[in-house]
Amino acid sequence: MIPPAAFFVLAAVLFVLGVIAFFVKKDLLTQFMAVEIMLNAGNLAVLALSKASGKADGQALVLFVITVAAAEAVIGLAIIVLVFRQRKSIRTDDLKDLKG
Repeated sequence: MIPPAAFFVLAAVLFVLGVIAFFVKKDLLTQFMAVEIMLNAGNLAVLALSKASGKADGQALVLFVITVAAAEAVIGLAIIVLVFRQRKSIRTDDLKDLKG
């Protein structure tokens, strides 16, 4: 049986990789995927904690988070497609004029 600490380490590595990818990459699609990786790392940590405590509350929470993440993915990808159609680019450097 795999100890919960291994899942916490994996979640931390995934979260750090997501943060690095978000700040290093300069296109919206890669940044969006990095945010999804960070969200999944959080889900993995909650599942590991739920498994360690022996309760199913964390599993129910993760189910709701995955549902919200699916809705967020649809809306986020729609926004990225609209930005690409208008600007012909999804690089964040090309979107500087969107600042308010």
